[in-house]
Amino acid sequence: MQKIALSSPAGTPDAPACPPRAVVVMGVSGSGKSTVGEMLARRQGWAFVEGDAFHSEGNHAKMRAGVPLTDEDRASWLEALGRELARQGAGGVVLSCSALKRAYRRRLRAHVPGLAFIWLEVGRDAAHRRVAGRGDRHFFPATLIDSQFATLEPPHDEAGLLHLDSERPLEEILERAAEWLQRNPHAHS
Repeated sequence: MQKIALSSPAGTPDAPACPPRAVVVMGVSGSGKSTVGEMLARRQGWAFVEGDAFHSEGNHAKMRAGVPLTDEDRASWLEALGRELARQGAGGVVLSCSALKRAYRRRLRAHVPGLAFIWLEVGRDAAHRRVAGRGDRHFFPATLIDSQFATLEPPHDEAGLLHLDSERPLEEILERAAEWLQRNPHAHS
């Protein structure tokens, strides 16, 4: 499995209009999107893109300091992720990305029409517990969890979406995600 970290994505004008296999595993911090995304990519034989790796140093510094990101902070990050999805999509790609707002998801879909989303919903207490349990291994502090929930616009009515409870067993989540992708590879549901 290929794991994508930092890169300098370039636009790909000859990319297919609807890459056959591209999915974003989304949710607030602590929902398990990186773990699920990486394991799902491995299971599918697809590339994995860690969305956090595309944040600017300035964004990382703000989050480490406990300052929530703004829409402006996220704009170039979302653009880079969209280009990376378009670049990797034809071979199959899973992106871990919070994608908290409808506008953010729309920006990603603009790069990959028919882009699928798997929303890992987690309770506030579980998210706090998981993020606090990371300690210093991660730049995102548990103090920012409330800002994530405040920003989240749940994608209940969006097409091409699988909604999963991230507090279920990991293997169950992976099975349901893989089955959904098998039945719905272009996420046109």
